[in-house]
Amino acid sequence: MKNPRVYVDTALEPGQEVTLTGSPANHLRVLRLRNGDPLVLFNGTGGEYPARVRQLERREVVVEVESFLDREVESPLSVTLLQGVSKGERMDFTIQKAVELGVTRILPVFTERSVVQLKGERLEKKHSHWQGVIIAACEQSGRNRIPELLPPFR
Repeated sequence: MKNPRVYVDTALEPGQEVTLTGSPANHLRVLRLRNGDPLVLFNGTGGEYPARVRQLERREVVVEVESFLDREVESPLSVTLLQGVSKGERMDFTIQKAVELGVTRILPVFTERSVVQLKGERLEKKHSHWQGVIIAACEQSGRNRIPELLPPFR
């Protein structure tokens, strides 16, 4: 099995211990990792950090960063996707595949004939959900930089 990749929204350094909680910790428990098992952390700024599990608890996993690999996998092209907001899981699927293909920026657009009408708190919740889809796609595809998700355009 390939080493699992986990996004961490913090600065990382070799020798540092990082405590993972919430979804990342749950994901590592589902994979049945044990103390000493390898994984890869990345923080979206480029490069990746090989690490090892040090402690598994019910709600958190402590990992130790071993080193830094200056591995750049991004395309030299800067591609922005303007995507009409679609309903259901279609938007998630489009964002996921765009990230896997190397898009650097995503701009959701509400078109004149858009069926989906999001405002206020629902729009913020959906934007946060799309950001999670982007991070998951980066973890899965091996990207070390998180594409920018711009605020939806009307």
